[in-house]
Amino acid sequence: QVHLVESGGGLVQAGGSLRLSCAASGVTFSFNFMHCYRQSPGKQREWVAAISRVGDTSYTGSVKGRFTISRDNAKNTMYQQMNSLKPEDTAVYYCAMNPNGPNNYWGQGTQVTVSS
Repeated sequence: QVHLVESGGGLVQAGGSLRLSCAASGVTFSFNFMHCYRQSPGKQREWVAAISRVGDTSYTGSVKGRFTISRDNAKNTMYQQMNSLKPEDTAVYYCAMNPNGPNNYWGQGTQVTVSS
């Protein structure tokens, strides 16, 4: 059984930082692309970032220069470092493995709240 467990969310002031972790089990982590999504109340789910098997990254424009996604294949863990946080970043953040494929897996989500 594949499980993705997210942690690291919390409440921070604008300008602060958080690091989210997504730990995978039941799958060979290094063989899979990983993604981060977020969703706020009343908003559609938004794609945030992705990282390839070898560490190539991409980001949505609103987080470029502030968020950094990385992976440690030896630990089966993806990390998302979020700096210079803004109130607009407030959302539930989800990690996902192969989100658009027939075998897609999602973390349980972690709440990030940024106060002004």
